[in-house]
Amino acid sequence: SDFTSEYDGAMWAFASAENKAMFDADPAAFAPQYGGYCAYAVAQGYTASTDPEAWSIENGKLYLNFSKGVRRRWLPDVPGNITKGDANWPSVLG
Repeated sequence: SDFTSEYDGAMWAFASAENKAMFDADPAAFAPQYGGYCAYAVAQGYTASTDPEAWSIENGKLYLNFSKGVRRRWLPDVPGNITKGDANWPSVLG
């Protein structure tokens, strides 16, 4: 709790002042895509929560998934899923 920043309506906690400073310099580079919702779900046209251990990085961007099992469905066509997700985002929010 010593190293926190607020970004995009969320509080972010860091292990060190150095990590916080890197985030503060360019938070969009570190923030997950699709508001932190499951990237596979967004690609399919809905939202779902995520497991912080089910993630991948594509072209320098962080994508989270509901579970490691869902991540296995995401990985075979990451570019296609990103194209679908980008087309659905943010309209899937409601």
